[in-house]
Amino acid sequence: MAVQSSSPHDGLFKAICSRKAEIAGILRANLPEPLAARLDFDCLELQPAGFIEQNLRAFYSDLLFRTHLSGHDAYVYVLVEHQSCPDRFMPMRMLRYILMTWTQHLDAHPNSKALPAVIPLVVHSGPRGERWNYPTELGELIDIDDKARAELAEHLPSLKILLDDLSQVDIAAIQARDLTPPARLVLVLHKITAKNTNLGHDLQRFITDLNALTGDDLWRVFEYIFLEGDTGLEDLQALLNQLGPRAKEVAVTTAERLRAEGRVEGWAQGRAEGRAEGEAQMLLKLLTSKYGILPAEAVDRVRSADTDELEAWMTRALTAATLNEIFTPA
Repeated sequence: MAVQSSSPHDGLFKAICSRKAEIAGILRANLPEPLAARLDFDCLELQPAGFIEQNLRAFYSDLLFRTHLSGHDAYVYVLVEHQSCPDRFMPMRMLRYILMTWTQHLDAHPNSKALPAVIPLVVHSGPRGERWNYPTELGELIDIDDKARAELAEHLPSLKILLDDLSQVDIAAIQARDLTPPARLVLVLHKITAKNTNLGHDLQRFITDLNALTGDDLWRVFEYIFLEGDTGLEDLQALLNQLGPRAKEVAVTTAERLRAEGRVEGWAQGRAEGRAEGEAQMLLKLLTSKYGILPAEAVDRVRSADTDELEAWMTRALTAATLNEIFTPA
């Protein structure tokens, strides 16, 4: 099944992790052992998903798999969060996507007598080391006192997401996971690529994994590095010399193609400025769709901001009730 992508994050994740062998390793690393023992990894089958709202697809990617759990139909829904700050309301977001999964299942199987289990996994990359510091349980988001919570316990929705907080997992731990080389590189790159000017050095320990890439995986990895990192082709020379002529050809060809397409403007200063401009345009589009015509001072403030400010404002914009809350949080 072809998987559409709308960002470098989305493209790398979906191209590699939509495959059974790659996603199985990621799931085994995160599911409780008793649950993993009952899940049929051999029959994982990619399903149509794309539940992410259009204006949020630069920040999230999702994959949906159908399988069996103790012999019963079940689904695994994997959501990867690319933004630097976690989404406070992620359990509510996941509940929405689980409901969409059930709706899609019932549309395809109208004679079903029960709903299949849906296992929700969130992978948070935290590219600036921003750990997940928000609730993973839906009930914790409900504003209610302890006494009322106990009295309403049977009537409140309950959901706890599984969380792989890569911001708190060191590189050695990811390297030690029982993953395929492509899956391991996806997690590592999501963790270390953003604004990294030294990827040529940091990827030295993954030479074996890089050499194991086949098909389109290698060019997708280099495309991701060039689009999301601040490491240019010249900074990768030592790494490419170790990888050999095949990798060097892919890297050079990918860099030239991205330049020709206008998707990179060089690296370092030009790369940072290009990213800030793109993020500013995206934020302005989101704010306009949410609040209508923006004041001139708000537009000027966004256009003159650096990438750290833009990322923080983008995160607040997801839940802020007013424009002022985005720029001057409590």
